Amino acid sequence: MQNLTKSFIRQQLRTKPLISRTTLSRGLRTSHPVLNTPTALNNILSGGPAPAVQVKSVSNQGIQLQDGLILPSPCIFLEGKTYLWDVPTTFWDDWRTEHFELFDVVVPKPEILLFGTGRKVVLPPPALRHYLTSIAIQIDVMDTWNACSTYNLLAEEGRRVAAALLPLEPSRNSWIRTKQ
Repeated sequence: MQNLTKSFIRQQLRTKPLISRTTLSRGLRTSHPVLNTPTALNNILSGGPAPAVQVKSVSNQGIQLQDGLILPSPCIFLEGKTYLWDVPTTFWDDWRTEHFELFDVVVPKPEILLFGTGRKVVLPPPALRHYLTSIAIQIDVMDTWNACSTYNLLAEEGRRVAAALLPLEPSRNSWIRTKQ
């Protein structure tokens, strides 16, 4: 019986090669190349227009948007728009829930709020975290550079994301408040 099996295997190997010549000449390509196509990159994840706000870089001068605008002051990215954010320049002395009330009135609420705290991570007091949780917003605290990078990624995926960003270096004269 073993002789019959070995002879059967030898016969099969002689009649059906394991690798055909067409497979070897084809290489690793699994489909034919498409010729005469535009060379622009296409975003395969997008189901619509790109987000209105995308961060290009973060530096000591401020947050530079993809369109070239540099924001030297604290700002909020929400629903594809940018808002200037009037907050105290020192950590958590005069911070109140009123600084986050924009997120209380917006509909639909963002799934997540990325909070960029400047050059290093500084956790907010429990009262502010509790307030945001009570209005059904998850908060993720990180340095501003990582918050911008994460914002770009999540916004590109089409997620409902917001970012509250502080510049790398606090500045008292980043924008002038007018009296009304």
